[in-house]
Amino acid sequence: MKLATYRPVKIVILGLGGTGGYILPHLYRIAYASHRNCRIIVADGDVVEEKNLIRQNFAECDIGENKAEVMAKRYADVFGIETEYIPHFIESEDELIRLLSRDMNSNYVTPISILIGAVDNNRSRIMCNNVFNKMNDLIYIDSGNGEFTGQVVCGMKQSGRVMSKPVASIYPDILKDAERFPSELSCAERAVSSPQTIAANIFASTAVSSMLYNLLIEGELKNNRLTFSSRRLIMKNVA
Repeated sequence: MKLATYRPVKIVILGLGGTGGYILPHLYRIAYASHRNCRIIVADGDVVEEKNLIRQNFAECDIGENKAEVMAKRYADVFGIETEYIPHFIESEDELIRLLSRDMNSNYVTPISILIGAVDNNRSRIMCNNVFNKMNDLIYIDSGNGEFTGQVVCGMKQSGRVMSKPVASIYPDILKDAERFPSELSCAERAVSSPQTIAANIFASTAVSSMLYNLLIEGELKNNRLTFSSRRLIMKNVA
């Protein structure tokens, strides 16, 4: 799947925590360097807490502020890219489809819609997978990791045809997960999560950013799936 350099791009990123917060500055730089007409929409319902400063891309002055708002305001003006922040969790397929389908000032050229899932729960991945199945054209990059290892998968769909499989088609156990959405959890429940390290988050964000570079600047992505280990310092493509 090749992306013509003249096509505008709409990018929706869900989750600005451990991985998403490191993806975002690279995303803005890549979008700026691509010379494309870009619109970025960031969404996260969490607020910055002191504990986030250990592993996530926030500073002390951000404590108490919404993560999506902090990130959008930090980078949008610097790079002059149209940005919208959604200060709540996206948990509705209809809302996500509206965000991905929202019109851009594109001179009648169909925009490329890219969904980046930097979420930490499979319930949100199920929603993203359902949206991928419903839309005719979508690039869906999902990143997931544990304490030291993880994977990044890029699903692509063009004119209703699946060009490469999304994450739930490769890891079908995702679809069996009985997790709840973040908004359905108590504060205490949301505080309990799988252990992660800053190294693993940075590895994941580097992989996602590399895929975005190949898509937006090179115009083509030749490898759609990879795994990594921050402990062993390896990242490899998976056929």
